[in-house]
Amino acid sequence: MHLNQLPERAREVVEYRKSGLSLNHIQGCPLDCAYCVRHTYGLWDQRQPRALMTDAQAVDELVKHRYFRPNVTPIQLFNRATEPFLPKVRPHTFAVLEELDARDLTNHVLVITRHQLNQYDADRLNQLRHIKVTLLFTYSGIDRPEIEPYPSKVAAESLKLMSAPRLRNYRTILYWRPLVPGLNDTDEHLADARDLSEYADATVFTGLFYRDQIAQYYRSNGIPEPYALTARRKIVPEALEARVLAAFPNTVALFRKTSCAVSYVHGLPDYNGHYGIRELCDICPLSQLELCRAAHRVPTAVEVHDVASVLPEAADLKVVDITERAAVVSGLETEQPRYFLQHSLGFQVHDERHPHHEKRHGRADIGWTEKPA
Repeated sequence: MHLNQLPERAREVVEYRKSGLSLNHIQGCPLDCAYCVRHTYGLWDQRQPRALMTDAQAVDELVKHRYFRPNVTPIQLFNRATEPFLPKVRPHTFAVLEELDARDLTNHVLVITRHQLNQYDADRLNQLRHIKVTLLFTYSGIDRPEIEPYPSKVAAESLKLMSAPRLRNYRTILYWRPLVPGLNDTDEHLADARDLSEYADATVFTGLFYRDQIAQYYRSNGIPEPYALTARRKIVPEALEARVLAAFPNTVALFRKTSCAVSYVHGLPDYNGHYGIRELCDICPLSQLELCRAAHRVPTAVEVHDVASVLPEAADLKVVDITERAAVVSGLETEQPRYFLQHSLGFQVHDERHPHHEKRHGRADIGWTEKPA
C-alpha cells in the first residue's frame, strides 16, 4: 500500500491525539468493531494490515516530528488504524517499542489492545528498560456481534494474564469503553467490570465516540442508533456516570481520563494537567492528587506563546484567558498544536470554539440535564 492510495486524513502517519502523539504506519484491521474510529479516517474497508513504511522509518519519522519532545511527549502506538497484537502486527509493535527503548527514551508509550496476549508478550515487554509502557485493555462487555464481533472476554483474559507478574516493567489498565446506556450498563455489566478492575493497575471508563461516519454505518447496517445526535466528543450521560461511580468502591483506582490513569500507574502527575479542573479529581486516589497538586503550575501568556513559537501552524495563536483551570486559546485551525501545547506545559489548553463546560469533564453535552455554565 502506498501513502498516495489512502484517504487524505489517513496519510498522516504521525498524528497528535489528546492522549499522545500517535504512530500509525500499519493500517488495516479485521476485527470490525462497529464503533471503530477507522470510520472517520476512511479506512473502514482496509481489513488486512499493511505497512506503509518500515518500522525503522516510522520511528525515525516519529522522533524527528516537530511535535515530538524526547522524554516528554506521550506516544500512542497503532491506536487509530489497526490492533497492535494482531499476528501480522505484533512483530511491528515490538520492533517499534524496542527501537524507542534502545534510544534510551523515557516517554510514556500507550498500547491499546483487545487481542489475545500470551506469556511471550509479557516476557518481551519486561525486557524494555526505559520507555514507560502502558497496556490499555479495551473491554466493554458488549455481547452483540453486529456491534462487537471480537468478544470482550478475550481482553478480560489478556488483562488478567498480563497483570499477574508481581514484578514487571509495564503497567496494565482496564480500558472500560464504550459505555452505552441500554447496551452494556446493566447492574450485571457494572459488577463484571468492577470485578475485572481488581486485576488491573487502574481503570478508566468512558463513553461512545459517535461521529457522523459511525452513525451512517449504524444506519446502513440496521444497527439501532444509541443516540439521536452525533458529537465531536465522547458521550457519557450524567446518569450513567453516576451509576458507574456508585458501583465502584473507593479502593479501586478509577479515572475519567486516560492520561490520569496512565500517569497514576507510573507514579507520575497527570501529563495532561487536569488538576485545575477539580471536579475531575473527586474520584482520584489521594496520593495521586498530591502528586498532581505539587506539579500544577499556571503558565503565563508569554510562556504559552514561547512554547507555540516553534510551530508555524500556531503563528495566529491568541491567548484569550488563563485561569487555574486552563489556558483558553484561539487562532489554531486544528487540535494537534493544542495537544502539543498541553503536553509541553503540563497544563490544560482549551480552544475558545469548543468550551469545556463545568462537570461535563470535556465530554459531549448529550445526556446532561443542567444548562452548561
